[in-house]
Amino acid sequence: MIRRMQARDKDAVLGLVRATGFFTEAEVGVAEELIDVFLGQPGQKDYDVVVAEDEAGAPAGYMTWGPTPLAEDAYDLYWMAVAPAQQGRGRGKELVRWLEAEVGRLNGRLIIIETSSQPKYHGTRQFYLGLGYKEVARVPHFYKPGDDRVIYAKYFR
Repeated sequence: MIRRMQARDKDAVLGLVRATGFFTEAEVGVAEELIDVFLGQPGQKDYDVVVAEDEAGAPAGYMTWGPTPLAEDAYDLYWMAVAPAQQGRGRGKELVRWLEAEVGRLNGRLIIIETSSQPKYHGTRQFYLGLGYKEVARVPHFYKPGDDRVIYAKYFR
């Protein structure tokens, strides 16, 4: 089941983000900032955070997403992570498919996803391609020398 994140989920979500080994402490800090905005400012419309529950109801994965600033009917998938013990069980696919359904409900036309070109993100890039996202841009040496920003998109209308 996918549901909106609650304050009680925060420690578990940050724990699973760290446990993936994909995010630096600075990146974990940004993920936490967005979670804090979502939890602490219920009226804001920039970020939504959802969790995928495991069989016991605990967070097995999470995703931060929201409308793309200054773009009509476009949405960004900002952060997504699945607990290492839950990877390979379809949790990530479940989260992305949920987002696609939500964007469809909102009559959205586009989802944008950005990631790194580092070798450790090869599986992540393949995951998005497998879900029908297309690489639409690459910014060489964006994050640091040798680490490109890779941008994926999926259009719905």
